[in-house]
Amino acid sequence: MNKNYFEVIRAGINTTFQDLGRKNLNHIGIPFSGAMDNRNYLIANKLAGNELNFPVIEFAYQGPLLKYCGNKINIAITGDVNFILKKNKDKINGNCYQSLTLEDGDEIDIISTNKSVYGYLAISGKLDVKFQWLSCSTNTKANIGANNGRKLESNQKIYISKINENLNNKKLNYINTKIENIRVIKGTNFDYFSKEGKDIFFKKEFIVSKLSDRMGMRLEGTKIDNIVNTNIKSEGLIKGVIQVPADGNPIIMLSDHGTIGGYPKIGTVISADYDKLVQLTPGSKIKFKEVDLASAETLFKLYDLENQNLISQIL
Repeated sequence: MNKNYFEVIRAGINTTFQDLGRKNLNHIGIPFSGAMDNRNYLIANKLAGNELNFPVIEFAYQGPLLKYCGNKINIAITGDVNFILKKNKDKINGNCYQSLTLEDGDEIDIISTNKSVYGYLAISGKLDVKFQWLSCSTNTKANIGANNGRKLESNQKIYISKINENLNNKKLNYINTKIENIRVIKGTNFDYFSKEGKDIFFKKEFIVSKLSDRMGMRLEGTKIDNIVNTNIKSEGLIKGVIQVPADGNPIIMLSDHGTIGGYPKIGTVISADYDKLVQLTPGSKIKFKEVDLASAETLFKLYDLENQNLISQIL
């Protein structure tokens, strides 16, 4: 039996295993899934000394309280996260974006995210988790992925099949920033909406609803008027696409979205803005800004280059 593991004392609100997700399975109804905030996922693995596609623990709002049992190991936490380490009787305030060493009996208490939604815990080594279709990503709606497709639960154990021997400390000076406008390209049903509806979409503010999760983000605001049909024949959906149902309030499809849908699509969030979009908490304000396809492609290349630059800074 593996002697290195974490015991889950408190599971947190929405704690799952995630990696880069599943590719090319939409045709059989399996969404991409994967880490919601890709940049913070990649940085966490690099700080922990892992390969960039290794499984991590993703948590939302309140994270888990974990007790470690085993040989020395490094961990790293990314995001805007408040956490403490408990070593014997000492409590140490934790710092994000740096590797930390845990010893047998130490505890890590991930108290909350700060004015954001998702954070990431990378463990330096290979987690003993189940893979389906080349990914461990947990989709709780479909019950697929690691942990039998479920959130982590109190009293369960997270086993580590192999610990990285390199315990060198790593650090990155990085600050999460907010975005003023979420950039979108026009959707395939853009002309289903009135001129006034289109103006509302691009000129008015929307509020992130409490009815948001890994599957989708519901927005509230001035109703967007549909002048053709509020329902269409079900079509394929992609991450970031914005549907407008009959009530006129947009829904943004997120990482665990259904693969088909029958609401008209007014736009799609560009990939370069997706990480910041998913970190918007309920009550946050959103404004959309239109860009063309060529600009969206250029912005993604710049986003990808920035990710590579950040990763290269971690030695």
